[in-house]
Amino acid sequence: MSKPLMLLVDGSSYLYRAYHALPDLRGPNGQPTGALHGMVAMLKKLRDDCGAEHAACVFDASGPTFRDEWYPEYKAQRAPMPDALREQIDPIHEVVKLLGWPVLTVPGVEADDCIGTLARVAAQAGHQVLISTGDKDLAQLVTPDVHLINTMTNEKLDEAGVVAKFGVPPDRIIDYLTLMGDTVDNVPGVEKVGPKTAAKWIAEHGSLDGVIANAASIKGVAGENLRKALDWLPMGRKLVTVKVDCDLCTHVAGWPALEALAFNPVDEAGLLDFYARHGFKTWKRDLEGKLGGAAPKHAAPEADLGGDRPQDPYASLPTPEVPLDKQYETIVDMSRLDAWVERLNAAELAAFDTETDSLDAMKARIVGISFSVEPGKAAYIPLRHDGPDAPEQLPMDEVLARLKPWLEDPLKKKVAQNVKYDTHVLLNHGIAVQGTAYDTMLESYVLEAHRGHGLEALADRVLGRKGLSYEDLCGKGAHQIPFAQVEVAKASEYSCEDSEMCLHVHQILMPRLEADAGLKFIYEQIEMPVSALLARIERNGVLIEASRLQAQSADLGQRMVAAEQAAYEIAGQPFNIGSPKQIGEILFNRLGLPVVKRTATGAPSTDEEVLEKLSADFPLPAKILEYRALSKLKSTYTDKLPLMVNAETGRVHTTYSQAVAVTGRLSSNEPNLQNIPIRTADGRRVREAFVAPAGHCIVSADYSQIELRIMAHMSEDPGLLRAFQEGQDVHRATAAEVFGAALDAVTPEQRRYAKTINFGLIYGMGAFGLAQSLGIEQKAAKDYIDRYFTRFAGVRRYMDETKQFAKEKGYVETVFGRRLWLPEINSGNGPRRSGAERQAINAPMQGTAADLIKLAMIAVQQALDEQGKKTRIVMQVHDELVFEVPDGELDWIKSEIPTLMAGVAALKVPLLAEVGVGANWDEAH
Repeated sequence: MSKPLMLLVDGSSYLYRAYHALPDLRGPNGQPTGALHGMVAMLKKLRDDCGAEHAACVFDASGPTFRDEWYPEYKAQRAPMPDALREQIDPIHEVVKLLGWPVLTVPGVEADDCIGTLARVAAQAGHQVLISTGDKDLAQLVTPDVHLINTMTNEKLDEAGVVAKFGVPPDRIIDYLTLMGDTVDNVPGVEKVGPKTAAKWIAEHGSLDGVIANAASIKGVAGENLRKALDWLPMGRKLVTVKVDCDLCTHVAGWPALEALAFNPVDEAGLLDFYARHGFKTWKRDLEGKLGGAAPKHAAPEADLGGDRPQDPYASLPTPEVPLDKQYETIVDMSRLDAWVERLNAAELAAFDTETDSLDAMKARIVGISFSVEPGKAAYIPLRHDGPDAPEQLPMDEVLARLKPWLEDPLKKKVAQNVKYDTHVLLNHGIAVQGTAYDTMLESYVLEAHRGHGLEALADRVLGRKGLSYEDLCGKGAHQIPFAQVEVAKASEYSCEDSEMCLHVHQILMPRLEADAGLKFIYEQIEMPVSALLARIERNGVLIEASRLQAQSADLGQRMVAAEQAAYEIAGQPFNIGSPKQIGEILFNRLGLPVVKRTATGAPSTDEEVLEKLSADFPLPAKILEYRALSKLKSTYTDKLPLMVNAETGRVHTTYSQAVAVTGRLSSNEPNLQNIPIRTADGRRVREAFVAPAGHCIVSADYSQIELRIMAHMSEDPGLLRAFQEGQDVHRATAAEVFGAALDAVTPEQRRYAKTINFGLIYGMGAFGLAQSLGIEQKAAKDYIDRYFTRFAGVRRYMDETKQFAKEKGYVETVFGRRLWLPEINSGNGPRRSGAERQAINAPMQGTAADLIKLAMIAVQQALDEQGKKTRIVMQVHDELVFEVPDGELDWIKSEIPTLMAGVAALKVPLLAEVGVGANWDEAH
């Protein structure tokens, strides 16, 4: 018969780890909830998974403990608990109890000692004990009946596991910790003795006592440090030893019996109120479903981690009820199709969704199509299902012919999820969809760019609904079947659900957009027009000269072989130049190069940053970098691009994604045209293969110093404004101010420094980063930054005010009102908070630049259409537009494009767009 299980949770360890692991989540009233989320998720899972009958969640009490009496410096260096975590302690204790966990907090005794005592007594009483913790100190408690689990890594430690992880058995963990010390608790050990040395000494001498007895014979610096620490080690051992005999009589009823630590029933009514107060929407819906409420039950607490932000502009808007009566229809006869066409034509707004045979929008063909005119009601038309149970279906040509007038009518308003994809699919069938007034993916993106925008995630988050997933129908991986083979009844439910949930999501999101003028402008005047334009650009594609790329591939391959052979000669032996492990062995073991940094596993790193640093003094790292650069170009571009040419068009057709980058920038994939390197001659050669057809040329147009101009506009700094308004070289003007020189006396070196400072500050660079970029001392870099802010005080004021705005609101905004959320801006984790502060400075610049280039795309295409030009936009890359221009339109393009791009917004400084012309992209750039 198996032993009953006692589950002990190191609550103090987990609340800190949850606080630092999760973003700065907030509840409805702005209260922090990150640690609370983590604790609730972990405790719910533990109780459900482990099947224990007895348990305790143990927390440290405030105030000193007996260890402080032994050693006044104990934990003296530990930073005070962050305010945002302290605010969560009482709610954490409250919810732990509501979840049915006995809670134990003993004044004057640390949580570790309570856990040690409980574990000892429970094991003696015949229990199997599982301790949930991330604290290595508790490994000393492991026995055949006491095991550890780390729920954040799912690591489980029995006796063998402790030996495998630490190199010593559980009964030697105290010795191991004594030798190493504990910097977190300010317990000194033997100086410069780490885990490997401590485990080695214990293995050699049997125990700490054995190490002490043989201290005189241990050689080297470590031996000297050991001898210096001999007087301290007894106290160190005392401090790291977990007590297992604490008196818990006044805190555990009936002690040492354990009945008081039996799990209690979950207080569901209390939990429901708690979830509502703290904004735990998903858990609240789950519990309401269990208790018989209206919301459906589904398990996905992760989807709720965004919480409700403070200053939520949508909190007061009504949420339509979830439809309970779903009326879905599968259309297999013409009379029902005609009836639905009538409904579509009569509807003020209808949603539609295509089901296809490919994710490649340029190649996808329709398998079926669905429509909805109100939430809960939809119809699916199967057209090309070919599974064994597939019914007779209506002829595709006839169906599409009857739907085409509605689909192409610009006055019939339509909504879809990722409408650009459906536009391509229908174009593949000769239907040019018009009237697509709304896109739920873009609605979500404009409202909250930092969150997920798939329809499944939106339905869960916005509607509290769980629909069928694609994997539910088609399976996963190698066993996934084509959609055409899905049973029609299931396909119909899936597609109908997509259409009507899309319509329902739109009904909720659109009022939120209309409630904010800035967001409404971004959605209606930028994102929706850009979506339609991107479909045209993707359709245009760009002409690739495959033979040129193939020649480049051959050349790169030969140079890779030469670089590899040169690396072997420098190393003195062959090795796998693609293996970081073998590179590390050659660089650091054989050649003895200095270790710059280590990986998470402790091995010397051989990443690009490390090799760059080593290249300044050693030839082999430079040769490895050369090989890697050549290999990346060859595999990513010169080999791959020719294979991606569309057989029907002879062109490469990338896909531009709008709803990815939180700043509003577009991303490009299959192929990624945004990351072709341009700082090297080899990278620029790849652009030579992007060519114009006969009788045409390539024109590149981009904004000059756009982010610096936006900084001048937003900061209103007089010095920056003057430099741009007077048409000065802004880097030279900055150098003149920083170095106190006349404009015509600025040296090239001073201009280079000023350029680095200008761009560095936009990206939140501090003195350390500037020193690295310029190769100077950090103090000198700080002096330059201080001098810059003295001369450009408006920039400093803007940065300070922007960070404060971000901390108060949780987001920053572009000039046009795009909202850029910063979930970590009030994080208790210092590095995360600092990163968010840097993003707060840069995001308005990047986001405004993204808005400007999108407005430029719209303005230019509108002019091309109005004047009947045949020029086509074939690429958009960061702040650049690339055109394919007939020779006869070149003069017009060179004259009009800069004017159109400069005129899309009136900033406090002039916008400047420049154009280049060439037979290929490299020549034009």
